[in-house]
Amino acid sequence: MFILQALPLLAGCAWSFLTEQIPLPASSLQQPLTPQRHRDRPALRKLQGKFLHITDVHPDSFYKAHSSIDSACHSDRGTAGILGAEMSDCDSPITLVNATFQWVKDNLKDEIDFVIWTGDSARHDNDEDIPRTEKGIVDLNRMVVHQFVEVFGKDDNLDDPDPTNDFVVPIVPTFGNNDILPHNIFEPGPNRWTRDYADIWRKFIPEAQRHSFARGGWFFTEVIPNKLAIFSLNTMYFFDSNTAVDGCDSKSEPGYEHMEWLRVQLQFLRERGMKAIMTGHVPPARTFSKQSWDETCWQKYSLWMRQYRDVVVGGIFGHMNIDHFMFQDAFGLKYNNRGQLQDLEARERNATDPMLSIQSKAEYLTDLREGWTSIPTPPSGMSYSELAIDTDDKHILKKATRRKKSQQDKEKKFLKDIGGKWAERFSLSLVSPSVVPNYFPTLRVVEYNITGMENEHPAMGKSRPAAVEIDVELTNNQELAPLSAASVHDVMDQPIQEAKHKKENKKRKHHAKPPFEMPEPPSSTAAPGPAYSPQPFTLISYTQYFANLTFLNDEFETSGRTLEEYIGTSPSANKRSGSRVPQSQTFTFETEYNTKTDKRYRLADLTVRSYMDLARRISWNIRTDRSEHRVLDILPDVRVVEAGGKEAGAETGEKTDDDDDDLHSSRKRKKKHHKKKGKKGGKDKDGDALWHTFVKRAFVMTKTDEDMQDFDP
Repeated sequence: MFILQALPLLAGCAWSFLTEQIPLPASSLQQPLTPQRHRDRPALRKLQGKFLHITDVHPDSFYKAHSSIDSACHSDRGTAGILGAEMSDCDSPITLVNATFQWVKDNLKDEIDFVIWTGDSARHDNDEDIPRTEKGIVDLNRMVVHQFVEVFGKDDNLDDPDPTNDFVVPIVPTFGNNDILPHNIFEPGPNRWTRDYADIWRKFIPEAQRHSFARGGWFFTEVIPNKLAIFSLNTMYFFDSNTAVDGCDSKSEPGYEHMEWLRVQLQFLRERGMKAIMTGHVPPARTFSKQSWDETCWQKYSLWMRQYRDVVVGGIFGHMNIDHFMFQDAFGLKYNNRGQLQDLEARERNATDPMLSIQSKAEYLTDLREGWTSIPTPPSGMSYSELAIDTDDKHILKKATRRKKSQQDKEKKFLKDIGGKWAERFSLSLVSPSVVPNYFPTLRVVEYNITGMENEHPAMGKSRPAAVEIDVELTNNQELAPLSAASVHDVMDQPIQEAKHKKENKKRKHHAKPPFEMPEPPSSTAAPGPAYSPQPFTLISYTQYFANLTFLNDEFETSGRTLEEYIGTSPSANKRSGSRVPQSQTFTFETEYNTKTDKRYRLADLTVRSYMDLARRISWNIRTDRSEHRVLDILPDVRVVEAGGKEAGAETGEKTDDDDDDLHSSRKRKKKHHKKKGKKGGKDKDGDALWHTFVKRAFVMTKTDEDMQDFDP
């Protein structure tokens, strides 16, 4: 059995478990860190109100410094740096993995309450001369687990019989599409990968959750006992590139069972008064150029997020390597007249290649921006910031009565369009860039609200509750039938109910009860959830860190220091914390931006409403006008609203005859909208500047001003 503590670090050779099919480079610079057993006994920690998100480490034991990026940094002579080849398709050298975790240990360890680790901890299958093996994938993942042991391990519990008692904070892993072989292909469980990772991650998976994990690779952890749970979703069962499964609409599919499990557990948490964060590897991306999830899985997930909006804090994902965010729009739920999910195969999408090229990522980001033109714009005299100040809908509507009727109608329609003052029509997913230096290596630390919980503690081993789950047993008559038309009305009912709408609801035809367990919506008296209204567990801000490898590789070459001294693993390494890179002569991550102080994004917090306002401002210059003429429901179809006109079905969210228009005609209609010239209708330089900032941050500041023309319409 693999025992981390017994592995010596031998000069001139590599760890035996990182062998795959050929020996490792004979360089001590590429070896994982030596276990250091002399730690102080950790004291009981209080909550700090922050957590770490780390994703897509992609360690590569075959990486060779000064090799060619055209050979995956495995051979030939080239520019690959000792710490990694930034802005290339090469994976992470072990030196970068060591340096990253050492920096986390020195700078973040004592500031965070838990870690979200969203997968892809093995190298890509990018070299035909060195094919990946199951053993190689497993060994690389064990190595990353060892890094977590080195940073967050409790020295006094490493050898006790309880494997979940080994860390000072909870760590929640999830499957990435490169953590399996072949990549992307994850068969229904139990399978060899659920068995392998049940052992690799045995320190992270609560005992009560191991049955679920063995079944399909999903589980949840109560990171703050009886208050906050982190769900590790196995997005491989939702991934459109996984040809071993077929979506989430048939009882025989693991995606169906996964969604049923998620529904039951969220209901259980609601009854316990708890909140939850969704985490996974592949995000629910859905634009004209890119769809990551099978449509049936996207539909159910969006519905689940809508119905459990009082429980869910938000979604955290990785995989795409670019820094961005996306919404799940309840108006995007699609049904035909039998209540069945539509087959949207007509939509063009890129779901076959998980490694998007720069060009396809540019198209994807541009499509995101165009999609955000559907976000309703507050009418004159109303703003998203005003909504944040007002305490209730009645106050907002009372203010509206002091204005002209036409203005009142606009304000009421705006509130209805966004799902009430809390914008509950939408849910939000945040996507963090990667450690692997496709651009620059990154880490993200998220701050969340701990008001009233300052003396609480993160879950640690024996103090951790059992994280009891409710078993999901499916009988033959429980197959999840496609969602009924009656359910559509339940989902789309908005918080603000006017007398006129109440009368219409009374006249509405009552449909038969759907033949499946529909997710329960929040109680009519329930307060908005933490994704919508500031409260405990609301995400407040995040700090995006990056390591400028262009500078760091050059600095190391001229520093005259050993690698161990430079990355801080040597006892004699310079530990001057807080010094700037030119003076420190040590590896460091720098702050790229902090949303709390950022003057570009101007995010008051990370609620849905704040991101809606940001998305609206990013898309400002490609809107058809700054008046009421706007595009609604751009996904999955485009409905064009003429100035002063009214869209069919807009009041109830019902399906119109235009819903089945194909993609090509929709895109043609979009391209007909031209921007007006002149000061009033022309481009806003600040709007373009914000879009360019968003793009540069997406690519971790590796794009120049000249590159921005590739992203302009």
